[in-house]
Amino acid sequence: MNANAVASALAVGLVGLEGHLVEVETHVGRGLVSFTLVGLPDTSVRESRERVRAALQSCGLESLDQRTTVSLSPADLPKSGSGFDLAVAVSILVATAQVSPRLTESTVFVAELGLDGSLRSVPGVLPCLVAASRAGVRRAVVAASSAHEAGLVPGVEVLALEHLADVVGHGGGEARRAVTLGPGTPPRTRGEADPGPRGAIHGSPDLAEVRGQPLARRAAEVAAAGGHHLFLVGEAGSGKTMLANRLTSLLPDLDDQTALTVTSLHSVAGLLSPGTGLVRRPPFQAPHHSATMPSLIGGGVGMPRPGAVSLAHGGVLLLDEAAEFSPVVLDALRQPLEEGVVRIHRSRATARYPASFQLVMATNPCPCGRSGSRTGECTCSSLQRRRYVSRLSGPLLDRVDIRISMHSPSRADLALDSAESSQAVARRVREARERARQRWAPQGWAANAQVPGPWLREHSGLDPALVALLDRSVDRGVLSMRGADRVLRLAWTVADLADHDHPDDTDLAHALALRKENHRGTG
Repeated sequence: MNANAVASALAVGLVGLEGHLVEVETHVGRGLVSFTLVGLPDTSVRESRERVRAALQSCGLESLDQRTTVSLSPADLPKSGSGFDLAVAVSILVATAQVSPRLTESTVFVAELGLDGSLRSVPGVLPCLVAASRAGVRRAVVAASSAHEAGLVPGVEVLALEHLADVVGHGGGEARRAVTLGPGTPPRTRGEADPGPRGAIHGSPDLAEVRGQPLARRAAEVAAAGGHHLFLVGEAGSGKTMLANRLTSLLPDLDDQTALTVTSLHSVAGLLSPGTGLVRRPPFQAPHHSATMPSLIGGGVGMPRPGAVSLAHGGVLLLDEAAEFSPVVLDALRQPLEEGVVRIHRSRATARYPASFQLVMATNPCPCGRSGSRTGECTCSSLQRRRYVSRLSGPLLDRVDIRISMHSPSRADLALDSAESSQAVARRVREARERARQRWAPQGWAANAQVPGPWLREHSGLDPALVALLDRSVDRGVLSMRGADRVLRLAWTVADLADHDHPDDTDLAHALALRKENHRGTG
């Protein structure tokens, strides 16, 4: 067999959501028969030797009877996952002159190999091809099941194939298709319903179903209009979870850049269903109160995976029964709430994931859930109640803009309530967000919750008397400095909903009421 001795193909390595081009170099030469893979691969990448070997043999492409060395460059970049399989196989085939080198020109290969040579999709195809496109790559070879996801990246020609033999054919070579015995996994027939991402919430809950809670519904509207975090505390059965579940129905569709980022995050997490386009609706995540740090913030064995805070990027993260979460896990939210990103450090690399979400925390006022209830007597001692609420730290609550106490509505409350639908409220939210976007666009902000407090005080044209009123509240200890800044942001959102050019006394009073409705009475 005449060999070119050295050949290369391009793959993509993901570190967090950031993709890096990886050159897969293969040298085939004299020496003891071996297959060596170098370049900081993890266990899943090292296992590609056996997958590639079996796939090549299944296709009649015997080529590993010499000394074969495969190098993944840059060598200091950690490599994880099975997405390097196809690039390794192609580089070996080019090195052994079984396909033309033209196959690899400005082409990236992202797919896992089955033992029979079939191409299988891998998580993260979308961010891989986005990174390849930015690096100037103009063509990608992926598994047929990744075709739709790969097609979301403009400017990249996608070659979606089912088998390694198809890849060889495009490279001018010949290979046979292995026959897989056994039932295997039946393909989904055309027209069969897609099951949707794991954990997806189907249907469209409507805000009109939350009756007898006008203040809480108004708080949800303000939160949606300004991108503010929301804290709901109240007795069991008062409607906290029902209200929180309907917040996303008030939010507008994601813009193009956010939709691309959200879709990439779901792709990396393996939650993107075949045939799914860009995720346009704000995502909703509601982890159980037993969630661990890796599941909420991100992490895991090997390259860190995105957690619930990142999967909620652009949408809502609901922590129901918030006081039941581990305090250590809850306090880990403070950094992403401030910065909008999560950084997960490992000895070999640091993974960075976007995590700009609206936090909604809902909790009972005590372990039995009946404190302040009109329908039942609380059985908890005062010490138990203090210990229960103290699991939510002051620094965490200080980062939450809106705090609302909820009680089970009476029959009169239900009779007098004329609840608006999500569609009607969402229209006002959309208009308020557009006002904020136009106002803050020169500074690069999209929502009131993103504007720094000092900038609001000095450059937004606020009435100095309103600022002085807030400063007096800080001096009296009613509000912290961070709390005062959040009240300013809330006042702008209330003004946007009322179509005011600037917040007035009424808007500020409304914002203070939304901030100070708190079972602890802190700012």
